[in-house]
Amino acid sequence: MQQNSFDFLIVGSGLYGCVMAHELAKRGKRCLVLERRAHVGGNVYCEEREGIRIHRYGAHIFHTSDTEVWQYVNGFVTFNNYVNSPVANYMGHLYNLPFNMNTFRELWDIVTPAEARKIIDEQRKEIVGEPKNLEEQAISLVGRDIYEKLIKGYTEKQWGRSCTELPAFIIRRLPVRFTFDNNYFNDRYQGIPEGGYNVLIEKLLDDTKLAGSIEVRTDVDYNASREDFANVAKDIIYTGAIDAYYDYKFGPLAYRGLRFETERFEEENHQGVAVMNYTLRSVPFTRTIEHKHFEFGTQPVTYVTREYPADWKPGEEAYYPVNDAENSALYEKYRALAESEPHVHFGGRLAEYKYYDMDDTIRAALDAVEQFT
Repeated sequence: MQQNSFDFLIVGSGLYGCVMAHELAKRGKRCLVLERRAHVGGNVYCEEREGIRIHRYGAHIFHTSDTEVWQYVNGFVTFNNYVNSPVANYMGHLYNLPFNMNTFRELWDIVTPAEARKIIDEQRKEIVGEPKNLEEQAISLVGRDIYEKLIKGYTEKQWGRSCTELPAFIIRRLPVRFTFDNNYFNDRYQGIPEGGYNVLIEKLLDDTKLAGSIEVRTDVDYNASREDFANVAKDIIYTGAIDAYYDYKFGPLAYRGLRFETERFEEENHQGVAVMNYTLRSVPFTRTIEHKHFEFGTQPVTYVTREYPADWKPGEEAYYPVNDAENSALYEKYRALAESEPHVHFGGRLAEYKYYDMDDTIRAALDAVEQFT
């Protein structure tokens, strides 16, 4: 490959990388996109079976209050009117999420907001002074009943540690509504792309109407074959794990992993909701996802994915950064190294070691691309 045959080498084809590629190509730049997996799209990739689009890497529901981002994605796809209203399963008892009057009615057999407030306020008094861990933080926000049934087990499975061993800052706030409203998000806009997220990714990478050009190569691990792409572009946009880029020079950053098991059922409707959380610690998975409900499917069969939290080690898929004090300090060391490389731009959840919602990812890419134009 000739030297500087592209203007930008983009490592990773998740939302951040795809938006960057699209916007740069629109500005006349030539982009080479490398993807380690066999498919583009990162964690929003969907796999179709019998007309049902399966969210391969966990449930992704688009939601935002950023009007500019909403208008941006609607320039590529049309969104349906799916509203996320998950249900929590605790020992076979079902509770609406987020915590709202439907939840409180099921918990305490009460009917008015005043009754619910009185119970929560009384239970919150258990914690005196500054909360010392996640358990105390949660109880100080919503009381012990909600904590024990709907927070404790789920959180301990998710992070692989007792709530008393987790820092309080992980739960800075918990949404509590004193209305009968099961809409999980407070954002102004939400939905699922009609045709699935693959359509959005394909249109972002389609350069047929762009002034520049986008070339995509899958099954390419950039960190393992870096010499093959040396000097191929003037600038690099790197969206992979920042510690992997530096060959774990200071040691690996910590993540929580996930494992998925998908089962086919010979029935039209298995659980009646797209997302069901299992909040008892002894249940090994955190949630089940019945994918057809994201798009109001009426197929005679259905697919349900069980999502298991997992320990993580370098080389595996990283999902949730462990942003405790130790890992945050370690990330700052890598970030300082990154600042010494002006021709390499680090962006996205893995490169910035932070959890991004989809709209935040797109906003970050749209803001970052301005520095190159």
